[in-house]
Amino acid sequence: MSSLSPLVAPEAPVGRADEIVQRITEAIHLGLLDDGERLPVEVDLAAQFGVAPMTVREALATLREQELVETRRGRSGGSFVRRPAGPPVDQLAARLSAMSASDLRDLFDEHTAIAGQAARLAAERAAPYVVRRLFAFTDQLDSATTLGDRIRADSRFHIEVAVASQSARLARREANLQAEVAGLIWLPIGPPIDVGAYVEELHAIAAAVAAENPLEARRLAEDHVMGQLPRLTSVHLDLTTQESAG
Repeated sequence: MSSLSPLVAPEAPVGRADEIVQRITEAIHLGLLDDGERLPVEVDLAAQFGVAPMTVREALATLREQELVETRRGRSGGSFVRRPAGPPVDQLAARLSAMSASDLRDLFDEHTAIAGQAARLAAERAAPYVVRRLFAFTDQLDSATTLGDRIRADSRFHIEVAVASQSARLARREANLQAEVAGLIWLPIGPPIDVGAYVEELHAIAAAVAAENPLEARRLAEDHVMGQLPRLTSVHLDLTTQESAG
């Protein structure tokens, strides 16, 4: 592989090694980078992230320590993705508890706007093969048996809707938002998500896109995203309450 997905590569230089680590880590957990996938060489990675090769080298060292990347020597060597069985639940819970209630609301306000507009444009522009991919991701979510598989299927659905909008900026923004929200939404804390109802909502969005109904697609996408906020707000309150009591 010569380059990262354009959804992973930033629009502007990302700066420090830890920011590169975060971006690649999120891409691995979302399934934007496949298990066993070979990363570009350090010089190419540095060019894509707009940093010095030394910064990339430091980031790769951290990823190896976290066992998210494996480096192999030899002619067919390089740095290869090692996707973990599940997401880092403790880290996600800590990130959620560190947010304020207004930060959480703002995050979902932005995601609602991006997802809604992406769904509207997808209904106007999506090619038939892209629509089939949307339904495939809803099927994957419905049949997923692990937390990691659910997060990846859910994220790929939303990103695919944005890709179907044929707006590169919306697709990149949705990918960035999925990196922020997907793991939080599926945190196995508090009342469990009704997976069946969740899948039905995604299926309805895909059906509206397939029917070329932009207003319905937008409404359904906005309702779906904002519908996750009450549960996550409750989980956030429980986590912060536990921290205060501790």
